[in-house]
Amino acid sequence: MTPRQLLDACSALVREVLKFEAAADGVVSAFFRRQKALGVRERHTLAETTYAVLRRRLLFQHLAQSGSGPTERRLAILGWAGDATFLKAALSVDEQAWLARVQAIDPATLAPKLRHNLPDWISQPLLAQLGEQGFWALVASLDQIAPLDLRVNILKAKRGPVRAALAEVSIDSQPTPYSPWGLRIAGKPALNKLELFTRGDVEVQDEGSQLLALLVDAKRGEMVVDFCAGAGGKTLALGATMKNTGRLYAFDVSGHRLDALKPRLARSGLSNVYPVQIAHERDDRIKRLAGKIDRVLVDAPCTGLGTLRRNPDLKWRQSPAAVAELQVKQGTILASAARLLKPGGRLVYATCSLLEAENEATCAVFESAQPGFVRESVSGILAALGVKAAESLTTAGNLRLWPHLHSTDGFFAAVWRKG
Repeated sequence: MTPRQLLDACSALVREVLKFEAAADGVVSAFFRRQKALGVRERHTLAETTYAVLRRRLLFQHLAQSGSGPTERRLAILGWAGDATFLKAALSVDEQAWLARVQAIDPATLAPKLRHNLPDWISQPLLAQLGEQGFWALVASLDQIAPLDLRVNILKAKRGPVRAALAEVSIDSQPTPYSPWGLRIAGKPALNKLELFTRGDVEVQDEGSQLLALLVDAKRGEMVVDFCAGAGGKTLALGATMKNTGRLYAFDVSGHRLDALKPRLARSGLSNVYPVQIAHERDDRIKRLAGKIDRVLVDAPCTGLGTLRRNPDLKWRQSPAAVAELQVKQGTILASAARLLKPGGRLVYATCSLLEAENEATCAVFESAQPGFVRESVSGILAALGVKAAESLTTAGNLRLWPHLHSTDGFFAAVWRKG
């Protein structure tokens, strides 16, 4: 593509994404399917420019007011993630002068909202929770691209040999600081054609998500339920810790998500996983297992705000009304999942949300209605499993992972034992 054509394509993609009619990653993928002639570098520029606009939408919209021409073009210019010389060739003299003026503005002189680029319903509770220093550190981290984490399938491989195999194909990896299964990779190398991926030695999974599976600490021969399994990333990790024994139920209301688990399950070598599509949290297939399960993981539906580095559109697509609806759903799911446990069984409630409303508040409601459940020490569980600096991962006894502190997605988890 010529510089002008690529900028036009960026503008068109930004226009589609900002309709917020679907998740940004899906819109970008659909756009690429229609534009089959795009090269790797062009796709990278298009995607990263779009995500830059989503991350800094309030700032860019403010700056774009001083320019001329279609708004989406001005936003694409401000968020440009490709070669600067290439962009300059696509701009008129007036556009070049305008861009130079806005780039010279000192961000410190701008209103806080234009610097943090968060809607008030997100920024205000986070500022109250973290304080000024912590809040702005979080904001800076959310403006960064998330690293790529892999989970080594301990049923088939070990971290050292997998790291060596990656090095042989010029992919540098580092052990994740907390998860004993994880490797962190810079950039976005193509992994799906590597032999160690196709034979199931590794799966892509954020280190925080790995720690949730670790907290369940599923054992050989147990009956375990992943209550909101989705595409099964944590299901696969649980099956590996169970050494492919016992029974592991993967429940989800979405057959489409469970279908996405099937090829991953085939690669993993697991035969103890039973995917089950349920109609709702009171499904009869759940009731039949009441009082029989050793461990239950509830990775509850949530706003997903802990994944803003990967999904910056969520801060514009979610709302306070959605949080209120999710709180009700989270409480209902958690209460239903609790009925599955036998005495002494472990219940893990988790989200990838940053908000106390979806985390501590949901737990408080559950505990007031379920006095038979006793809190377990998250740091104690992790320390016993060999996780380094386990205390640094917890707040008030709960797992609390933050992008700016732990370089993971934002996660929360609480653990109970059924009395």
